[in-house]
Amino acid sequence: MSAILDIQHLTKRYGRTTAVQDLTLSVPAGSVFGLLGPNGSGKTTTLGIALGVLHATAGSVSWFGAAPTAAARRRVGALLETPNFFPYLSARQNLQISADTKRATPATIERALETVQLAGRQHEPVRGFSLGMKQRLALAAALLGEPEVLVLDEPTNGLDPQGIADVRRLVQRLAAEGRTVILASHLLDEVQKVCTHVGVLHQGHLRAAGPVAQILSTADRVHLRLAADADPQTLPEALATIPFVRDVQAGPQGAVSLTLAADHSAADLNRALFGRGVTLAHLSTEQRSLESQFLELIKPER
Repeated sequence: MSAILDIQHLTKRYGRTTAVQDLTLSVPAGSVFGLLGPNGSGKTTTLGIALGVLHATAGSVSWFGAAPTAAARRRVGALLETPNFFPYLSARQNLQISADTKRATPATIERALETVQLAGRQHEPVRGFSLGMKQRLALAAALLGEPEVLVLDEPTNGLDPQGIADVRRLVQRLAAEGRTVILASHLLDEVQKVCTHVGVLHQGHLRAAGPVAQILSTADRVHLRLAADADPQTLPEALATIPFVRDVQAGPQGAVSLTLAADHSAADLNRALFGRGVTLAHLSTEQRSLESQFLELIKPER
């Protein structure tokens, strides 16, 4: 899968403060890529540099396989700040101003309003819009000109549960149309629900990146230990032959932890090991929450 956005060794400093440190990541074409991290982790800075709003201290950014150009950036729609509109103008009039700036055709205004489900409210003044409606209008502005890529910085900030669900459905619909969506968020649950890929940032460092199913898996971990007098090599060798075993990690004093493929249980694992002549002294299952896994990813490195 080709990369829409490729970031190499990106660093951004503000005086003595380093906002992003040696960041390298790629966004696959057609993905919904989530930049996940707490406030101050470097998400907005990274997106600002990618969009040409900020200048990097070091490193490089490429769009569509080449150095950024004005033409390439016109293929990208962005929502970086809290949406600001002229409150006394209608939704359509506000979009017309944005369309004129982007040199977008009137037809794209119609399509954008339909996409965000504001066509029926397009002639109403924006001052009467809820925060969720203003956010959808901002997304409509980002869609003007039919961009191939959407970059959204915290698109659900301040929204109630219904507004969050609306934005989630909109992102999923845009992805289904074949667009690449890059969004920054601190909401674990939303990233897991809507994104196909994720990069986890903390204090300007990339801690993990890859498909969401690998990086943010809530699969239970199974902890195993052989009897003290058993050959310690028998356990990893047996586990390597069991097809539903995943992510085997060695622990202290010969302990091993792992995850299991869907539809397989710890009892299945115990039977499979016994059938291979391996008897366990200990087997336990640890239920892992999404939050605990995220905290593990961003814990300080020693």
